[in-house]
Amino acid sequence: MLASLLLHHQSDFGPALPVDLNGPNVARLDFSAHNPRLATADLRDTAAFEQLVDTELALQNASIGIGGYLENRVIYRRSPHFGPGATEEPRSLHLGVDVWLPAGTPVLAPLPATVHSLADNDNFGDYGPTVVLQHELEGTVFYSLYGHLGRAEWRALSVGQPLEKGEAFATVGPFPENGDWPPHLHFQLMADMQGCVGDFPGVARPSEREKWSALCPDPNLVLQCWYI
Repeated sequence: MLASLLLHHQSDFGPALPVDLNGPNVARLDFSAHNPRLATADLRDTAAFEQLVDTELALQNASIGIGGYLENRVIYRRSPHFGPGATEEPRSLHLGVDVWLPAGTPVLAPLPATVHSLADNDNFGDYGPTVVLQHELEGTVFYSLYGHLGRAEWRALSVGQPLEKGEAFATVGPFPENGDWPPHLHFQLMADMQGCVGDFPGVARPSEREKWSALCPDPNLVLQCWYI
């Protein structure tokens, strides 16, 4: 099982971002229905959404926000990308970890990798520029996804390109090019790409939690942030 393998190798991983995710300036952000400030926020207005993120951080005396793995979120109501219709269950269960921090922050390979695939998922509320890396540990192949990136650095990458542990290969992107979100990195692990290229579901239906959590283990096994 991938989660057990990652747990065994935690000491081998480098940071995915050049910041201390366990520092005093880091706070967990709640984007579920339990956060009353979301009820009146205009989440379709990305500038207003960014102000909400800044407010959430200020309330906790923080400058970096983190969280979201398997959180049932209300923020995806901002985009039809996550809800096919009123009669179907919308996707709202987050499968990755989000790190909310300034655009332009470098993104690093936490372990040796090869660029598996690239895509600019250019829809409102989607990933925007996206990188999927392929890794191998003890003969087990798995993948990591980086969403909401800057387009300029993303364009410089190529499929099959090798990356060393700790190598900067992307940056956190600004809106609107990052899928029109307040700046943050979406980091996700996948045991199997299931035929996807340059993309992978980052949000699932809550009723399918067991299936997706098995396929996408806790990213904190790599990030090792204890706030989430």
